[in-house]
Amino acid sequence: MSQTIEEKCLAKGVKLTDQRKIIAEVISKSKEAYGESDHPDVDELYNRVSKIDPKISIATVYRTVKLFEEAGILTKHDFKGGKARYESMIESHHDHLIDVKTGEIIEFVDEEIEKLQKKVAEKYGYTLVDHKLELYGVKKKSQ
Repeated sequence: MSQTIEEKCLAKGVKLTDQRKIIAEVISKSKEAYGESDHPDVDELYNRVSKIDPKISIATVYRTVKLFEEAGILTKHDFKGGKARYESMIESHHDHLIDVKTGEIIEFVDEEIEKLQKKVAEKYGYTLVDHKLELYGVKKKSQ
């Protein structure tokens, strides 16, 4: 079972104020509440958090997200289309397919792609240590 953001903060020694706890809880539950394609930006996090505690400012959300990112608790994605999006740092690798019209994000793992990336690195004399793959597309219309 994966750790919640709050558990990750405690493990990394990140102090959790009451407001940070709310933000951590909202991020931890985002995929459960909004689906696997949920990679919220700070504005969306603020909208969700302010429904729980209207006293939390957008500046607090920005600072907290930055703190969590610097602590290795959140991953920042700069997908095309402007705003940075966030997801909880996870142990298993996955890639992203982004719908350029709707903004929907699909997480996937494809063993053939993983093998091909290693093969390309080896071809040029490298050992692959990390990578990030983002595919951008438009959903085909149903027949």
